[in-house]
Amino acid sequence: MTTRMIFAGFGGQGVMLMGQIISLAGMLQGKNVTWMPSYGPEMRGGTANCTVVISDEPVASPVTTKAEIIVAMNIPSLLKFEPAVTENGYLFINQSVVDREPTRKDIHVVKVPCNEIADELGNLKVANMVMLGAVVGATNVVDVDNVFKALEKKLAGGKATLIEVNKQAILKGIEIAKSQL
Repeated sequence: MTTRMIFAGFGGQGVMLMGQIISLAGMLQGKNVTWMPSYGPEMRGGTANCTVVISDEPVASPVTTKAEIIVAMNIPSLLKFEPAVTENGYLFINQSVVDREPTRKDIHVVKVPCNEIADELGNLKVANMVMLGAVVGATNVVDVDNVFKALEKKLAGGKATLIEVNKQAILKGIEIAKSQL
């Protein structure tokens, strides 16, 4: 089975980290994985997205025009990538930032108040992990235990103090996603 994903938002929203963590989680599960970043003109504040492919088979190309899972952390990402969701695929929307409804009726839409949940946890920077949890909770594309292991690898060293709040954010995202399905 092959699952294609696109994580998109403004630079600084952590979309690259979401892609890296889910990619590493896939590798920890023995899957074939690609991760391909794409940046807009500015790193922070500009548009950013990454494509992730997780597969049981070798991945021929990380490039995709359609994806089973799309994450839109902002309005420009929703407008750009909603058409790329495959039929019966998943569109995850950061409803803290996106104030409009998707137009598609042939997909699963999961709305996540990422910023509000991150604020409740005391760290706005974990909004991306709330969304990552929602993706994992709704799709089971990777095991949450492997997401935690990947998180621990990515946040080793000086950022290790952030592991626990990020785990809490992921668990909240899983909870939100499961409540909507």
